[in-house]
Formats: sequence, structure tokens, C-alpha cells
Amino acid sequence: MEKSIFPKKFTGSISKHFEILKNELQYIQNKNIVEIATGIGDSAQYLNINNRYIGIDISPGLLKIDSKRFETIRFKEAEFYIADACDLPFEENQFDLALCNLSLNFFSNIEIFIAELKRTLTPNGVFYCSIPVKNRLKKGTKIRGNIYFEDELKSFFISNKFGFSVFGYQNGALLYFTAICQK
Repeated sequence: MEKSIFPKKFTGSISKHFEILKNELQYIQNKNIVEIATGIGDSAQYLNINNRYIGIDISPGLLKIDSKRFETIRFKEAEFYIADACDLPFEENQFDLALCNLSLNFFSNIEIFIAELKRTLTPNGVFYCSIPVKNRLKKGTKIRGNIYFEDELKSFFISNKFGFSVFGYQNGALLYFTAICQK
């Protein structure tokens, strides 16, 4: 990834991205976590193995790689599901924490996704996200999916009764933020 997306599209550093994930995730313990659009499971190397982890993705191939990573790390409780982020197959108030790393821009309908997120997070549950945003993109850069301005994302979450807080990290076009579910 370092040779493709990060320097060319994001004008950022993958090593800095992984450092940010480590800083934010390493101390989280004993939580029910869902990672939405988990991809190949990079978060496995930063999450404490005493968390209960559920990874979802629409790609069976990526989930297979993800599950092997969690197995190699000897994660105690990890499950994997083929699912769409806009139609989460989980009960209400199930997760303390939701992660979405570099994927939110690919979801078909952000408002439906946020409603599903709110439904499945516990009260005061936290959503951690990294996403490229328009106001940080280098002029002329094209990234697939729905690219939003930072203020648009904030508005989407606040209008759906989430708190919204941006981390101060600077890494190219990427925005790192949390949204806290206020039920």
C-alpha cells in the first residue's frame, strides 16, 4: 500500500497511519468491537486480544485473510461475517466500539450507515474512523467513492445524535475522528 495509495492519492504515510492506529487502539480492553469493512484486518496488530472482535466485509476473500491474521495473533474471541455496512446483521446496543478504517467513502448511503451504527452501538459507544476528505486532498486527486468535506461528515453525525471529535493528527488527506453515540 505504501507504494500506491498512500503517497500517490493520500499524500500521507502508511507508517504514520499505522502509528496513529496503534496510539488509538492499543489500550482498549474488554470491549465488544465491530470493525466495519475490515479488509485484511490491520487492526489485529493493535487491538488487545482480550476484546471481543467481530469483523465484517463484503469481500469473502478479504475476510479470509482477516480471520487468519486474528488467528495468528491468538485473539480470544473473533468472528467474521460477510455483510454490508448499510445493513448490519446485529442486535441493537451490541457494540461498545466500532472501527472503520479507510472505507467509509465506499458505503452506498452514509445516512443509512450512520442509522445502523447508532442502532448497534451501546449508549456512549464510540465510532473510530479514518477517511480521506475533500478539504485535505491535493488538487486534481481523484479517489473512488463518496468523498466528503470534514464539515459534511460532522453534520451527518451530529444530525444523527452523535458527538463528533477530530483527532489532531496530520497525515495527508486523511481525517481521523471519533463519533460518540448519544441515545
